Amino acid sequence: MNTKAGDLRYVGRFGQTFVCLGRLFRSFIFQNEWKVLPMSAVIAALVAMAIGSGLFTTMEGTLQGTFALACVCIWNGFFNSIQSVCRERAILKREHRAGLHITSYVLAQMIYQMILCILQSLITLIVCQYARVVMPAAGIIAEDPTGELLITLFLITFAADMLALLISSLVHSATTAMTLMPFMLIVQLVFAGFFSLPDSLSDVSDLMLSKWGIQSLCALGRYNDLPAVVIWNRLRSSGNIDLGGVMSVSEVLGLIEEQGMRDTILAELGKANFNASYVSTVENLLSSWGHLFFYAFIFAMITVILLEFIDKDRR
Repeated sequence: MNTKAGDLRYVGRFGQTFVCLGRLFRSFIFQNEWKVLPMSAVIAALVAMAIGSGLFTTMEGTLQGTFALACVCIWNGFFNSIQSVCRERAILKREHRAGLHITSYVLAQMIYQMILCILQSLITLIVCQYARVVMPAAGIIAEDPTGELLITLFLITFAADMLALLISSLVHSATTAMTLMPFMLIVQLVFAGFFSLPDSLSDVSDLMLSKWGIQSLCALGRYNDLPAVVIWNRLRSSGNIDLGGVMSVSEVLGLIEEQGMRDTILAELGKANFNASYVSTVENLLSSWGHLFFYAFIFAMITVILLEFIDKDRR
C-alpha cells in the first residue's frame, strides 16, 4: 500500500491484491512479523508438555488435550491479525481514497494470513510429533491421520485469524485491539462446550470456533472408542479404603487386574461417557470443518463491508 496514489487508479483489483500482498510479505521479513512462527512453536511445545501421553489414548486426556490444542490455534490466529488493520487505518483510508479496492486489500490479507496459519499449523503438528504426543492410529477420510489433523488445526487457526481481522477493522487503535484479544479468547474457551453451562447459554457454544475445533479433533481421535480412566485412577489412589472387613479397594482392583478385566471395565466406563457430538464419522468431521470455514468466510465478508465505509470514519 505504499504505492503512489495516482498509480492505484490504473491497477485492477487483481493487480492491487498482489501489490498489497507484496507489502505484507515485506512487513513479514523486514518488520519482524516472522516472529509469530517461532512463538507458535514455543506455545505448542509448552502445551505438548502439559497434555502428556493422555491425548488420543484416554477419554479424559483426549478432551483436555483437544481443548488445549484448540486454545493454541485460536491464540495463534488472534495474534496474527488483531492489529493488522487498526495499526494502518490512516494509510488504508488514504489509499482507499486514491483508488484501492477494499476487496483487494482484504483478499490480500486472507491469502497472507492463510499462509501464516498453514505454517503455524504445520509447526504445531511437528512439535507435537517431536514431543512424542500420541497421534490417532488412522484418519476418518484417509488412512493417514496427519492430513486431517493439519486441516483441522489450520481451519481453527484461520477462522480465529479472520475473527481477529474483523475486530481489528472495528477498533481504532492497536492498544484497544490487544486489550480485547484476551477477552475474546476467554469467551471462546468458556463457551467451547468443555464446561457445563446453563441450558439458556448452551446454544451460544454453536457460535464458538472452539466448539467446532474440539469436536473435529475429538472425532479424529475417536473419543467414543477410548477408555475412561479417571474413576479407576481415583479408586487406585484411595485404595486403602476397607470394604466391610472383607478386603480393601486396592485388593479388589488388584484382583480385577489379575483376572484381566481392567481393560473391559475401562471400556464399559467409556461407553457410559458416549458423546454424540464426537462420533468419528465423515459427516461429523466435514460438518465441523464446514462450520469453521463458514465462520472464516463470514468474518472476512463483514470485514469488507465495514472497511468499505472507512472514508466516513472520523476517528
